[in-house]
Amino acid sequence: MQSHPDLLVGMETADDAGVYRLTPEIALIQTVDFFTPVVNDPYTFGQIAAANALSDVYAMGGRPLTALNIVCYPVKTVPKEALQAILAGGLDKIHEAGALLVGGHSVDDTELKYGLAVTGVVHPDKVLTNGGARVGDALLLTKPLGTGVIATAMKGRLASPEAAAAAIQVMTTLNRLPAACLNNPAVHAVTDITGFGLLGHALEMAAASHVEITFFAHQVPVLVAAKEYAALGLVPGGSFANRRFCEKHLQVAAGIDPLLVDLFSDAQTNGGLLLAVAPDRAEALLECLKGHGIHAAAIGAVTGQAPGRIRLEP
Repeated sequence: MQSHPDLLVGMETADDAGVYRLTPEIALIQTVDFFTPVVNDPYTFGQIAAANALSDVYAMGGRPLTALNIVCYPVKTVPKEALQAILAGGLDKIHEAGALLVGGHSVDDTELKYGLAVTGVVHPDKVLTNGGARVGDALLLTKPLGTGVIATAMKGRLASPEAAAAAIQVMTTLNRLPAACLNNPAVHAVTDITGFGLLGHALEMAAASHVEITFFAHQVPVLVAAKEYAALGLVPGGSFANRRFCEKHLQVAAGIDPLLVDLFSDAQTNGGLLLAVAPDRAEALLECLKGHGIHAAAIGAVTGQAPGRIRLEP
């Protein structure tokens, strides 16, 4: 691995973005993310892809500055109007984040893909990573799980309009947290819940922080329709891969529905932030988030010095 005194966050802990110190007051955050469509509407897909890419900057405690479009576009099979709508959706989310689009790159490809390379800034002393969780910390989650399952149902035209709308609302909502809530020394670690699901990203946090994480299964918020669709077997393949990867690090208490383990492994798109917070400040932070319209929930705790282990309790 690379070593440099100004490289504050590199690849060692599988964190959400890289962070490089420019000056004693400014550190640069860099991240990139792009993927194939998860919804049929091109404008909405553009919004989702952009929000997902911007999320990594927020997870590091930063503020997005600029973005570059990344476009893989089947020139012969996808109408130009669809690409224009995707880019418009992305641009609207970039502007909502207070950032600027400064360019991009496109290639002719057999499958449509879109996303962003994003640059942000943060004070070097206020960088949030996935490696700072401490024994005793409370764990908060800012969005419900289940978008992967519902997106799978949408692709099969099995999702109700209400279920689709709920998932799209989650996926298009920026993970920007109010400064009054997040600029808080009680927040010890943060990661966003995306392709590896809650369990996968929590495992990264547990490994980076050298701790054991316990989730209280029935406190974890899940979109209602996701439970119904998961029971029908509408679980994406990536979610099963997540579960298999986590199993050797996972201890599940007796009586917990295996369906919940599937949902906690569900690959999310622009899922919420998982925050490890000092226990005596967790309730105040939770109320702060709710006061700003963020429906966060307390879902667990950091329960021991057992590097890279996850427990599920009722």
